[in-house]
Amino acid sequence: MNEKKRIAITGSSGLIGSALVGHLKSQGHTVQRVVRRQAVAPDEISWNPSTSEIDLSALEGVDAVIHLAGAGVGDHRWTKKYKATILNSRLLGTTTIAQACATVKPSVFISASAMGWYGETGNRAVDENDRAGDDFLAAVCREWEAAADLAVGVRTVKTRTGLVLDPTGGALGKMLPLFRLGVGGRMGSGKQWWSWITLHDEVKAITHLLSSQLEGAVNITSPNPVTNEEFTAALARALHRPALLPVPGFALRLALGGFSSEILGSKKVLPKALTDDGFLFDYPHLTTALKELTA
Repeated sequence: MNEKKRIAITGSSGLIGSALVGHLKSQGHTVQRVVRRQAVAPDEISWNPSTSEIDLSALEGVDAVIHLAGAGVGDHRWTKKYKATILNSRLLGTTTIAQACATVKPSVFISASAMGWYGETGNRAVDENDRAGDDFLAAVCREWEAAADLAVGVRTVKTRTGLVLDPTGGALGKMLPLFRLGVGGRMGSGKQWWSWITLHDEVKAITHLLSSQLEGAVNITSPNPVTNEEFTAALARALHRPALLPVPGFALRLALGGFSSEILGSKKVLPKALTDDGFLFDYPHLTTALKELTA
């Protein structure tokens, strides 16, 4: 992607967003952060998704819009109220930004989704052609992606992202302190599949999608998913620590409530669209990725 673009990004302060902003700026692109307050700097655009307001005049002329904002799914217990927050933050924000895209017509609208779309897959590998699951997050993803389709007349990509690995946050950030102390281990049976992606390759994939002609659903996961047992063993090896203390499923359910289903559930998701499009992962294998991330 040699042509310099003007790119608007929601959720720019999150794990993926902050890395993406830094990368795009380093490539010479102009990045405007869409913020939930009055814009105070030239690189900011104001919006209020809860009231469906956005500064359309500031969005005029952008080449691409990347929408990453949404309440975290692993940040709180899944009470009835917080489940509504998870859904509403995605529906309101995505509807607002998608309708804005339908008006200002960027060349591409990239809207976050998640591998939660597929629900429980067991040992069955799935790709973008598979149907949605039937659990809570699958239902959220269905509505989330439907809202993204309101960007009528704009090439729209819905990124079904896997478990993003980076030592500064996300699941790996929470696991590292325990494993460094030698008190980590498999979670539940360990037989559940985890579909993962390094933050580096996540950013690289989104950047690829800016200039690709792909549209619709795109899985952003490594082509080599692993079981939880394989993941935790590889992490222990990378840290030169044992992984001898498994966490029973009932303990995770007690500690995490509904979100435990995402840790104990199995999702074997393959990035068929990206692979078919010629995208090359810098970290396709977990052992190499963890060695780099824990160095």
